[in-house]
Amino acid sequence: MVQNTEFETPITIIGGGIGGLTLARVLQVNGIPTKVYESDTSRDARTQGGQLDIHEYNGQVALKKAQLTEAFQSIIQKGADAARIVGENGDILLDVPDDESNGRPEVLRGDLRNILIDSLKEDTIAWSKKVDHVEKTDNNQYKVVFRDETSIVTDKLIGADGAWSKVRKLLTNITPHYSGTTFIETYLYDVDYNYPKTAQEVGKGAMYALTHNKGIVAHREANNIIHTYVQMNCSEEWIDHIDFSNGNQAVQTVAAEFEGWASEIKALITETDSHIIPRKIYALPDEHRWAPQSGVTLIGDAAHLMAPSGEGANLAMLDGAELAELIAAHKGNFDTAIRKYEEQMFPRSEEEAKESHELLEICLGPDSPDSLIKLFQSADQ
Repeated sequence: MVQNTEFETPITIIGGGIGGLTLARVLQVNGIPTKVYESDTSRDARTQGGQLDIHEYNGQVALKKAQLTEAFQSIIQKGADAARIVGENGDILLDVPDDESNGRPEVLRGDLRNILIDSLKEDTIAWSKKVDHVEKTDNNQYKVVFRDETSIVTDKLIGADGAWSKVRKLLTNITPHYSGTTFIETYLYDVDYNYPKTAQEVGKGAMYALTHNKGIVAHREANNIIHTYVQMNCSEEWIDHIDFSNGNQAVQTVAAEFEGWASEIKALITETDSHIIPRKIYALPDEHRWAPQSGVTLIGDAAHLMAPSGEGANLAMLDGAELAELIAAHKGNFDTAIRKYEEQMFPRSEEEAKESHELLEICLGPDSPDSLIKLFQSADQ
């Protein structure tokens, strides 16, 4: 690979998630030096989350640009795209078999992150670099100050630092707002042995047990694990009132909201083998924009945080891949590259943000679960 001499200093990426790593990989594929600063202490510092369905029109496009299609194929969880919708009493309302040709194969987020990390040059990632703040210098560069009291200065800065991005503050004062929905996370382990009735209810892939304002979504993952998100429309005050440091009390409080539901479904809450963790869903305004600024831009959740819709990781990857290719195409003119990137990113993310609201309404609105059944049936036609 020939080094691109137009870039004397590496492009600085803040955040080593899926989007930031895709950006770094495609930059390196195009011979452009980059450095990633990540707050985690190592790749194994924490659980990276559950399964992702990687779509052929965005996530897989990004992986192709990253020259990682073959590696991606090797981590696909076979059969994980099966799905079923069940009622509160456990009755199966719709059963969708796995389909290897559906264009949305499932992978574990941690596996995807690992193939991206492994594809990068050694020492691309600086670990244990949690950002304290970012400021613009007098000579129109950017100083990134880390919690370990070290700092860097760069004139090419990309924020891939997620929902509470520190880089975003250079571009806008707008901050994420609570969406009115919270996902509560639990895990069951060795499910076929320890919880056979629940394992049978969930099936091979995803199980959706949803009603108006609340529901339970569970995914079977590798190594005989079921990963669950209890989804609830609730006020911040209500969720903040629960003491999640007291696991038993939190479990009982959440489970009480599902009184009368089938025991094999409620077990996803009451029998949790992990800490029960609230994930309040925040979002940026759908039409969020910022004025172009020299030398800096955002990708992924830092740019367009939205409610979970299956698109978040895919959009972040596409953001990173497209931005990297534009930087390569406009050698010596970083600002032109980021302007063109933002022109295509803003309308795309606005459309997906609006669709994320529609999906939450389908899942937790007054017509659920019928509305979700119709969505699956229309997708199958």
